[in-house]
Amino acid sequence: MPKTRQDLFDCLDALGIAHPTVDHAPVFTVAESQGLRDEIPGGHTKNLFLKDKKGAYFLVTLEENAEVNLKTIHGLIGASGRVSFGKPEALMEKLGVTPGSVTIFCAINDPDQEVTIVIDAPLLEHDTINAHPLSNDATTSIGRDDLKRFLAHTGHEPKILKVSV
Repeated sequence: MPKTRQDLFDCLDALGIAHPTVDHAPVFTVAESQGLRDEIPGGHTKNLFLKDKKGAYFLVTLEENAEVNLKTIHGLIGASGRVSFGKPEALMEKLGVTPGSVTIFCAINDPDQEVTIVIDAPLLEHDTINAHPLSNDATTSIGRDDLKRFLAHTGHEPKILKVSV
């Protein structure tokens, strides 16, 4: 059973990580979420759930306006051949969320580290990172170093790479 927003908050509380959260109407795209920028400072994320030719999965987290070249990103992230977007069924199986709610916090739903987490290095220039708390009807803010600590707690050692173009 996938972890819930409350499970995530309980985990962050146990780690002593502040996580102010703003509830809002569900947003499914970066464009829909941009109206929230004035009330939520920091770096806002977008996420790509990718699969390579050999069935390996990757969660790539970038700053919301960053662009990637899907024809060449495989060489940067260590994928076996070109990547494609993972199917919704695989997203639910591997990370416990549906399309539109993909977030770096999904690491909490990957206890066996089956998904490689990649963070675009420019995102970490922000002191505060904003992401959905496992559902797209809220935005949770977390400090950059606290995000790394949370990921380590989940057993994930993210690849921090410049993948945006």
